Amino acid sequence: MEASSAATGEASRRTRGARSQRREAGRNLGVPFIVRNIPTYDILGEESLQRIERIADRILAEVGIEFRDDAAALDHWKRAGARIDGVRVTFEPGMLNEIVRSAPAQFTQHARNPARNVEIGGRNVVFAPAYGSPFVTDIDRGRRYGTIEDFRNLIKLAQSSPWLHHSGGTICEPVDVPVNKRHFDMVYSHIKYSDRAFMGSITAEERAEDSIEMARILFGADFVDKNCVILGNVNVNSPLVWDGTMTRSLRAYARANQAAVIVPFILGGAMGPVTNAGAIAQSYAETLAGCALTQLERKGAPVIFGNFLSSMSLRSGSPTFGTPEPAIGSMVVGQLARRLGLPLRCAGNFSNSKLPDAQAMQEGVMSMLSAVHCGANFILHSAGFVDGLLAMSYEKFVMDTDFCGALHSYLAGVVVDDNALAMDAFLEVGPGSHFLGCDHTMRNYQTAFWDSALSDNEPFEKWVEQGETDMATRANRSWKKTLAEYEAPPLDVAIDEALMDYVTRRKNSMPDAWY
Repeated sequence: MEASSAATGEASRRTRGARSQRREAGRNLGVPFIVRNIPTYDILGEESLQRIERIADRILAEVGIEFRDDAAALDHWKRAGARIDGVRVTFEPGMLNEIVRSAPAQFTQHARNPARNVEIGGRNVVFAPAYGSPFVTDIDRGRRYGTIEDFRNLIKLAQSSPWLHHSGGTICEPVDVPVNKRHFDMVYSHIKYSDRAFMGSITAEERAEDSIEMARILFGADFVDKNCVILGNVNVNSPLVWDGTMTRSLRAYARANQAAVIVPFILGGAMGPVTNAGAIAQSYAETLAGCALTQLERKGAPVIFGNFLSSMSLRSGSPTFGTPEPAIGSMVVGQLARRLGLPLRCAGNFSNSKLPDAQAMQEGVMSMLSAVHCGANFILHSAGFVDGLLAMSYEKFVMDTDFCGALHSYLAGVVVDDNALAMDAFLEVGPGSHFLGCDHTMRNYQTAFWDSALSDNEPFEKWVEQGETDMATRANRSWKKTLAEYEAPPLDVAIDEALMDYVTRRKNSMPDAWY
């Protein structure tokens, strides 16, 4: 018994040591994006899909969409053959579907480190951090307005994770920087502190153009004209309104051959119907119009078909996130996007919880799995989303990236080959023994299972000895350690100087504006 116990203990120590080594390797290694090996989950049949498409056509033809404060957009629609009545535009059935045929089904977004380029579309999946929160929170200081320091910290955490693929965009609003100048600091921070692909500003046409110009400094103007290097996430003012701020930015990205991500934001019962099918038809119509406008601005420009379905509490009127109805609705959006042949941004890791707690992870898993199964190619809001997107949580950020690691293994599916079927292991081990030390296990143990960096899998007694910590506490320690150890990826000195010169000149050309 003593010899057996010693052997078991030694095997356990080897297993823990190997686990630790794999975990350390995982922090430094990662794929630039995921190629899914599991099928999408298609829940509706042909008849139902056609009914939704027909209602969307009726919305476009009989109700129409308003395009406000953008005369150039109205001119595009007039030349394309749409009917114009003031700022309201109506479309013949099938017209927009025909226009978007020129958009690529898949494209590369280039990163400053070519090994980090991402493929958007097809079977590819790209995880990016959450986007747009005015507040940040952590368990030490609580909820507060985001600063440029927080913004940079979150970029560093994203860069340090092997389970994210993209640096994202407005990870939080740096409210300590003037509104009209903060886009310079945000884009520069993405370039400086990450070597991954990133997003630019969309809050005004000139800010979109500044973002693109900074990308030209980084990559070269000729390269940018021929390749996608920056994304702009633009939102419909649902229901059925595109405002000029968004369409001008949308057109700026398309004009430069950069990808706009076209996204309605529909709270069922407020900005759209309470019923799932009606909200899906509305979002389809709104998104399709935005995607088509990119092609009228520049035929062949990359564009991402986006969607953001959500629900609301009909008792209080409060938005709700991570609920089942939008999650299952995302499955249908995925089917519709594939019928159009466009890359898809859909769902994400959503939560209304104010803390990195069980509610946060329950809601996040519900919505994130819908993104995975609906076939989303670009999954914004993969990490950090709490409080209905009003806040970015440091702890939830690292908890979510850990979950993204699990999704890498989930999306890999099940390999069936001679090694995986393990017949040699059965022959070696035989009945009644164990597989722990057999040759097959030793050949595969380093890659056999995904290994969480945060979960506690130790016996109860050891957990007590180590302080009885919960995952949020471990996540708090993790992000602090990651930031302490962070090293910025090298950036060419001449490019860095050219970027800083551009930022300084542009900032000096305008007074500060705080609204």
